[in-house]
Amino acid sequence: MNTVIFGLGYVGGTAAGCIASQGHSVVGIDINDSKVAAINAGRSPVKEPGLEALIAKARADGLLSAQADIGTALAECDLAIVCVGTPSAADGAHDMSHILQVTRNIAAAINSARTAPLTVAYRSTMRPGSMDQLIQPVFEAALGDDCARLVSLVYNPEFLREASAIADYFDPPKIVIGTRDGAPNAAMENLHEGIDAPVFRVGLREAELTKFVDNSWHAVKVAFANEIGRVCEQLDISAAQVHQIFAADTKLNISAHYTRPGAAFGGSCLPKDVRALQHMASDVGAHTHLVDALLRSNEAHKHHQFLAATQGLEKGAKLLLVGLAFKRETDDLRESPAVDMARKLLDAGFDLDIYDPGVEPSQLVGQNLGYAAALLPTMESLLVDRETAQKRDYARVIATNSLIETLDLQAADILDISRIA
Repeated sequence: MNTVIFGLGYVGGTAAGCIASQGHSVVGIDINDSKVAAINAGRSPVKEPGLEALIAKARADGLLSAQADIGTALAECDLAIVCVGTPSAADGAHDMSHILQVTRNIAAAINSARTAPLTVAYRSTMRPGSMDQLIQPVFEAALGDDCARLVSLVYNPEFLREASAIADYFDPPKIVIGTRDGAPNAAMENLHEGIDAPVFRVGLREAELTKFVDNSWHAVKVAFANEIGRVCEQLDISAAQVHQIFAADTKLNISAHYTRPGAAFGGSCLPKDVRALQHMASDVGAHTHLVDALLRSNEAHKHHQFLAATQGLEKGAKLLLVGLAFKRETDDLRESPAVDMARKLLDAGFDLDIYDPGVEPSQLVGQNLGYAAALLPTMESLLVDRETAQKRDYARVIATNSLIETLDLQAADILDISRIA
């Protein structure tokens, strides 16, 4: 496959060496003459372990070259990969000027006599919607009605770490290929042939957001670890041993658990222990700003879900809340987000029924009873049985957990706030 790579920095330079090592013909394009000269001399344009050997071999095999402008590079090209930088602008957004310039150059160089579309894959990190609202219009303006016939746009984020980029290229955690309709792209399938990794073929915007989510999560992990480390240091606790214990739990701690968007957190443990850790950290001067934000973020999410649950409804509308306890098949109401939802719905003037067969008001005791009485004193009059829940006509049914699956509400307007599409 004939491939052209725009941008020969850490991402593009690594891609050039790795793709050529797979037997593909690669032309690298960069406005920096020193990078072009390095490639053509069989040297790496960036410092990356093992890359110089790949580039030297690719040059010797006649599979890799570099140049400063496009020229005729796209004439026989099957795949163009854009790896130019998107540095931070003054306002914190990405500076897209390099992307736009390269896109204009590519669009101007495409021969209208092509018999097959050129796949143009972007790896530069950019805001979701950039492919639709920024890149596509450039090609449409240059190519007119022939755009769909001549170009196939792809967003293909990379997951390379400097100093281990070659290993990451051939053994990535995942492969994400974004297209307009989420359908496979032949050139991208060819490019990744032989690489064993989960493949996600998704829409452009889902692919564009992936890198932001990953990098922000990595930042959260580092910041959280360092905050806990500061607490440990102030309390003369071994942070290394605490981390060893934490990381050994791959069932809940280092896993996909608690990372799916949906319900707010609640119950008798998480809010209580977060508050206690906040107090502890403040008491010893550990300054845990990330931990301090957790409860505020959770309250914001509760309100966000309330707004979603009531959107388009008139005051006084009849609603059914399915699930009141913190979890299905328990009667633990302590700091249950569903209790907060019920209180918000009542305060907003809605006519509310609640279905949760696990909650028996007469059986509540201690803090569980106290919490329910303080936030939802009319709870007993709001609870309905299964038959009532199924026969009444509700403007909307709001599900807080999987209890909704036990009801036959086929005709109802159901909003499951425990899940997100």
